[in-house]
Amino acid sequence: MKYIALLLAGIGLGFVVAHQVSRTPGGKAFLDDVDSKARQITGAVSAGFTERTLELRDGLK
Repeated sequence: MKYIALLLAGIGLGFVVAHQVSRTPGGKAFLDDVDSKARQITGAVSAGFTERTLELRDGLK
């Protein structure tokens, strides 16, 4: 239970720090860059999953 509380406290602290950093121009640019890269990775994984799903469906026919 102690570890869950520490995990939740760490997540909350991370949100607070990210909010404070996003208030500065450099911090906002950094977080925008991180967001852009995360969206690219998510898009690539999604496209790969869709492509593989179609390959498997075609293999069953």
